[in-house]
Amino acid sequence: MKQLLYILSFLLVSCSVKEPGADILSDSLPEIYPDYTFCTIPANIAPLRFMLAETAENKKIDDAVAVIECDGQKIIESSKSYKFLFNEDDWHMLLQSAKGKEIQVKVYTHKDSQWTLHKPFQIKVADEEIDSHLAYRLIPPGYDLWYQLGIYQRDLTSYKETAIAVNRLTDHNCMNCHSFNMQNPNTMMLHMRKDHGGTYIRKDGKIEKINGKVDEEIPNMVYPYWHPSGKYIAFSTNDTHQKFHMKDKNRIEVFDNKSNVFVYDVVNHQAITTPLLTDSIHFETFPTFSPDGKTLYYCSAPSKKMPDEYQDVHYSLCKISFDAEKGTFGTRIDTLYNATTQEKSVSFPRVSPDGKWLVFTLSNYGNFSIWHKDADLYIYNLATGEIKPLSAANSENVDSYHSWSSKGHWMVFSSRRDDGLYTRPYFTYIDAKGQSHKPFMLPQEDPSFYADFMMSYNIPELINGPVTATPEEFAEAALHLEGQNVKRK
Repeated sequence: MKQLLYILSFLLVSCSVKEPGADILSDSLPEIYPDYTFCTIPANIAPLRFMLAETAENKKIDDAVAVIECDGQKIIESSKSYKFLFNEDDWHMLLQSAKGKEIQVKVYTHKDSQWTLHKPFQIKVADEEIDSHLAYRLIPPGYDLWYQLGIYQRDLTSYKETAIAVNRLTDHNCMNCHSFNMQNPNTMMLHMRKDHGGTYIRKDGKIEKINGKVDEEIPNMVYPYWHPSGKYIAFSTNDTHQKFHMKDKNRIEVFDNKSNVFVYDVVNHQAITTPLLTDSIHFETFPTFSPDGKTLYYCSAPSKKMPDEYQDVHYSLCKISFDAEKGTFGTRIDTLYNATTQEKSVSFPRVSPDGKWLVFTLSNYGNFSIWHKDADLYIYNLATGEIKPLSAANSENVDSYHSWSSKGHWMVFSSRRDDGLYTRPYFTYIDAKGQSHKPFMLPQEDPSFYADFMMSYNIPELINGPVTATPEEFAEAALHLEGQNVKRK
């Protein structure tokens, strides 16, 4: 009975606004923002509210109507503010019935006493849903400006955003490097710098502080990635610096004077290393475990004199075996993508949950691709060795900082395509052939939100539920925990 009443209510609301007749048929798509035309979306995503772009032609419009339809079911939204604010309940009901199908979107505009129907566009609704939450750091776009920042989470089925940790509670220190074990919100870690420096691991409802420095060879713990068992976390140790370009399309240059890779034993508080990952003639960074935990992927480049030779640094994609029971590495390094011969540079390798694909960022040089306009996403078939760009997802600006959904059908990444300055989260569907589909930007309650939001989304990570820890819990740990020292194995 309750479901029947809801359906009747939906039909009444949908019919309260009539779809106008068209006096003019336009052969042009409507100019809308964000651009959701012909993208692929999950059925559980919040409404893709959009607005008419602020063009000279659109400013002459005195009314507008948007119609979303699938198999005779419609949502009709009228707007004199140029914003189409689709009802959440109506949207979710329509999308659940549209799984595996396309919804058609029609936009009518009224001007000079005539209605114009713009060329309709379609949105594909995938069979596979996306994880319910997204975690990310919000930070001003300047690399140094971190006086006020935090790590937040967003319910992707709605517009609800909540804080996980905020630095206004920890003396405005820098916090970064949040990471989750297999998209599990209950097993996570984050890193803090400055007065409360250390790695904070939350597991089984408790927060533990790890003092970052082991010795001169392991001075810090950054770029983390969990072992699927939850017993280990891979880190790199990076002596990182930055420079600012006066005349260059890349605004900021971030580079390492040295870097190595090691694995931290969460249970025994031990650092596990091998000379293969810590020699002085290479830079090693961005470690990533395979889903079965038997392989550690990472990036490696011959060391150069920095910053003089920063444009000559090219990172290859490498792998080494790892024995989780013994806590030991293999004795052989395999190079999967040779950056030296290709004169490109690999960063942020991430393996799909089924172990079939590995996606990485490829740029012209260096390892901090988030500031390189040429940075694009590439996908590696781990069975065949085939490498190809994720063409539908890439843009003419930065595309990087990507992570998989727990079932591997979706990927989120950060892109500067919107305005060239701020990174925004985009989601792309990855099909069974490893092809990406046109991505869509994280929807907001007000489609004009991004025009006034002066923060970048940093390291977006999909998680399969909400983080229940509060900012106060992390602040309490930062202010009062002494911290656990790390030993060499």
